[in-house]
Amino acid sequence: MNIAEIFQGQMTTPLGAPAFPFGPYRFTDREYLNIVYRTDPVALRRLVPEPLEIAEPLVRFEVMKMPDTTGLGSYTEAGQAIPVVLDGEHGEYLHAMYVDSPAAIASGREISAYPKKAGRPALYTDADTLVGTLDYGSLRVATATMGYKQRPLDHEQAAAELTVPTFMLKMLPGYDGYPRIAELVRTRITDLTVKGAWSGPARLDLVAHAIAPLADLPVLEVVSASHILTDLTLSPATLVHDYLA
Repeated sequence: MNIAEIFQGQMTTPLGAPAFPFGPYRFTDREYLNIVYRTDPVALRRLVPEPLEIAEPLVRFEVMKMPDTTGLGSYTEAGQAIPVVLDGEHGEYLHAMYVDSPAAIASGREISAYPKKAGRPALYTDADTLVGTLDYGSLRVATATMGYKQRPLDHEQAAAELTVPTFMLKMLPGYDGYPRIAELVRTRITDLTVKGAWSGPARLDLVAHAIAPLADLPVLEVVSASHILTDLTLSPATLVHDYLA
């Protein structure tokens, strides 16, 4: 393979069998369980990078089941997003994501800046309860429960919750160990169709874990919960702040 041929294929490795196909990725029947909770503002300030500003001491814990994703198939994610403000624009900073698909982890980290690592999330219905869980290794680190489809949620409100700008931190070292890329990037969900949305009572239990430290942002009060079924597309990330410039 000559140098020109290296750049003719997909920009990832292995050259003969890329770890993932390039997007854009279209999600059909993407299902969310979202629980927004109040947390310790001191703990939050330790984790949110400048120049992002914290709007309120809130965290959104999410579990997403994605049964039909172009190029990536079926997988599930769970994680924490933090409401922030950048230059007057309100959005969310993606703090942590745990995913059960190697292709989704690789594509999210390489193409964009999603803070994905391996985990075993699940979203299912147990009698009259919607349940979201996250296991790390053999240990349960998060359990979310919500009354199943108890009250309809306005679709415009649901869409507004999901389409706020998303900020992420891209960090890559060079071969000398020093930073080579240190960027804050922004993306946003597009082509969203809300197919169903509900609210209801919810609870969230986070368990301390050294490698999956979701409980470092403790649950002080559940503020709201939503269960949303969608079709949507993820847009490419764009640079908003270069820490090395």
